[in-house]
Amino acid sequence: MTHPMRVALATFAVEEFAVLHAACFEAGHIPVAYVYCRSMKPNSYTDAHAAATAGQIVEALPPGMDLLLPGSSESLAEALAGYRLDLLVVYGFNWKLPVSMLGTPRFGVVNIHTSLLPHYRGPAPVLWAIRNGDPEIGVTIHRMDERFDTGPILAQRGGIPLDEDVTPQLLWPRIRPVLRDLLTTALDMVARQAPGTPQDDSEASSAGFIEPEFSVVDWSRSAREVHNQVRMFAFMGRDHAPVARVGEQWLAVLRTRLEPADGIRVECADAPIWIVESVPATDPAAPR
Repeated sequence: MTHPMRVALATFAVEEFAVLHAACFEAGHIPVAYVYCRSMKPNSYTDAHAAATAGQIVEALPPGMDLLLPGSSESLAEALAGYRLDLLVVYGFNWKLPVSMLGTPRFGVVNIHTSLLPHYRGPAPVLWAIRNGDPEIGVTIHRMDERFDTGPILAQRGGIPLDEDVTPQLLWPRIRPVLRDLLTTALDMVARQAPGTPQDDSEASSAGFIEPEFSVVDWSRSAREVHNQVRMFAFMGRDHAPVARVGEQWLAVLRTRLEPADGIRVECADAPIWIVESVPATDPAAPR
């Protein structure tokens, strides 16, 4: 058995904290602090969703566990230095960590990324996988370095299916057991000071933030592209549905089908598509 490591966990929801905590505990390591982003960007006001989630995390905190709600990445680095960490585990954390923080824990920082790196490096790998019509995704745990999602790989597994009508409620429960198994492996490698496997940059692809203009449907695209566009925004939630002009009206398109179905038939570049769920919307170019 390797020497128990003191670990801090940085993630985005109660269930994810629980999974990371359980993996660390069962592997014989000691979680000492949780870290949660209370804003999308450092030095910003707390948003309503983050405030509600922080309350849920507080209610679920294990006895004796600290919860850090930093206002800036610099203050987070200073706070974590006091915990004498061996490792920081990051999963879905909104902020880019300063380089100085990477060297604060004795064994550095590992990141959990929902793609098979080096594919889909960036903040939105699941969205890009849906957008591109991928049938499945994977999970990678890697050492964090100065760039986004480029460090050596410690553990990796694919084969997590993306349903036709994929939702977070369907997908995250599939990811969690895979994540838990991989983290057990990664923790053992970190404790043994295994370096991991370097990524092949020639195979890399990007999964950056979705461009604003993609929120408007362009019927000159292929039916498959439009369908996956709608699927991607549906994964984000009904409030994010893309808008489309259909005849003389604008619609927020919630669900489509590539096969004949009850709904509105629209011609795309190569084939028809059927809008099976929508709500009225306003012209995005209209004055507000």
